Amino acid sequence: MKVKQLGRPTEERLAIMRNQATDLLWKGKIETTLARAKSLRSYVEKLLTLAINSYEDVVTVQKTTINKKGEKVAREVLNDGPKKLAARRKIMSKVYSVKEERKPGEKKADYLLRIDNIKNPLLEKIFNIYAPKYAERAKELGTKGGYTRILRTGIRKGDNAEMAIIELI
Repeated sequence: MKVKQLGRPTEERLAIMRNQATDLLWKGKIETTLARAKSLRSYVEKLLTLAINSYEDVVTVQKTTINKKGEKVAREVLNDGPKKLAARRKIMSKVYSVKEERKPGEKKADYLLRIDNIKNPLLEKIFNIYAPKYAERAKELGTKGGYTRILRTGIRKGDNAEMAIIELI
């Protein structure tokens, strides 16, 4: 299958795809040119398929920690299985890291408490929100894929490029 060149060298084109994929997965909807939207569709759908196929691979591990009183306490921790870990690392290489933003009116202490155990919010969103949602959708409809929608919006003034909105369904 031929890759659309988008009039850019390889490094620039991949950086554009990575940047737009990050924005699309984080915000759910972006506006770009039609050619970029069509290229972005296959890029993002491959990432989502990878997450959907591996999001349930979780391993329970016993960890022993010492509490404030000096006693050893055993607790169960959920770790990623090998399939999910490989998928997580591959997705991390294909998107940029995004920092969680403070909500309007949120106190700093509440914000820090909310993001305490989250190292990569975008990956958590992909594996905890999008993957279960699209897996359930695949079971209901009996089809896989089709996670994005492209809507044409018209022509941009200046360079006459056809614009489109790409969004996650």
